[in-house]
Amino acid sequence: MTMKNRELTNNRSLNFSLALSLLLSLSICTPTSAQIKSGPMLGYKEMKEVAIWVQTYGEEELFFSYKKKKGQHKWAARTYSSSKENAYCFHLIADGLEPGSDYEYKIHRDKELLAEGEFSTLPLWNYRTDPPNFSFLIGSCTYTNETEYDRPGKPYGKSMKIFQEMAKKDAEAMLWLGDNIYLREADWGSKSGIQHRYSHFKSQDSLQELWSKMHHYAIWDDHDYGPNDANRSFINKDLTLQAFKDFWANPNYGIEGCEECITGMFSYNDLDFFLMDNRSQRSPNSRKTGSREILGDAQIDWLIDALLSSKARFKIVAIGGQLLSDAAVYENHATFPEEREKILSLLEKEEIKNVIFLSGDRHKTELTKYETENGLVYYDFTSSPLTSTSYNTIDEGNSLRVEGTHFAKQNFGMLRMEGTYKERKLILSTFDASGKLVWEKEIMPQR
Repeated sequence: MTMKNRELTNNRSLNFSLALSLLLSLSICTPTSAQIKSGPMLGYKEMKEVAIWVQTYGEEELFFSYKKKKGQHKWAARTYSSSKENAYCFHLIADGLEPGSDYEYKIHRDKELLAEGEFSTLPLWNYRTDPPNFSFLIGSCTYTNETEYDRPGKPYGKSMKIFQEMAKKDAEAMLWLGDNIYLREADWGSKSGIQHRYSHFKSQDSLQELWSKMHHYAIWDDHDYGPNDANRSFINKDLTLQAFKDFWANPNYGIEGCEECITGMFSYNDLDFFLMDNRSQRSPNSRKTGSREILGDAQIDWLIDALLSSKARFKIVAIGGQLLSDAAVYENHATFPEEREKILSLLEKEEIKNVIFLSGDRHKTELTKYETENGLVYYDFTSSPLTSTSYNTIDEGNSLRVEGTHFAKQNFGMLRMEGTYKERKLILSTFDASGKLVWEKEIMPQR
């Protein structure tokens, strides 16, 4: 036997031993750790339907069952399959539910229990009772370190312990405000690279409790969509759109005239949320001719129509970058003054009240207040970063900033709705990485 053949034989023996060791180690793991890579994550929540997202390590056939917790009820069940095409992601749908009810669910593989948990449906309170008190968490800019793909030097991502503190909060849902992942140079050029980045983020141990405790909704910004400051010219935006749909569980995507957008909306008790796409229609920041837009006419027209149609106490507009700040820096909407003025002018002319913008991107948190000549007041709650490096840009020139709300460290935000139907109020809060309250602002609806 030649030396080369002897080495090949030794390598095969070694590989077999490693494979056998791996197989044995998997056999003694709990069922969840052996089969489920990420989740279960609670997705959208309605009165009669709830989505649950989960990712496995490979192609699987899962058996999903659920029933009401109280009383004698039969388990409703169905089977789902995954494939490499969608990165082994499952969107498990519990339907035919009853409003305001608590449910339990189980996820099996053959007869093996992989996961179990609980969820509730939205209550049917309209015309019956006062709206329920509830809370939403918000945040943006989650950089998850992966040394072999990160830039050399000091890690850009910070402690992930913030997610453990978030899971401790009494909140029903979380809205991710963009830059939820950071696609690297090795990622955005291919479908497998994009799927890897999402999988790496979603499977972090520190996130698993948060996934299962509250319902999750999301928008994107440049780092979920493509390279830094990416715009409508990004060639693989169809791949990142599909990955966004695979890895999040929003109730809807796309509107007429902008079918390729992540744009959508949902209602949650007496709040309406409008999810905007600030990337797929965006012209390059440096473009001097032609259309200069971030949202584009189709999204703006839809948003104004939807805001006018909304009966919600507050109308929450989520967009990746700041809209109200008058500091024309970086990628603020103020660097596209024509479109910013168009949106603000339409809000004023249509006399649309009680609009709260939510934004991320800026690696710092602040609250911006904009008041029109006829007395309409709008706020932009910028919440950032969750785990990315923060930047202190307090002197950048936002003359509309609410005093005492600038915070340039790891943090997350909260929206809290409280009070009776006639005395309803929205409370905006920012918490630091340890869960300690930094500032709070109470907003009463304009009549």
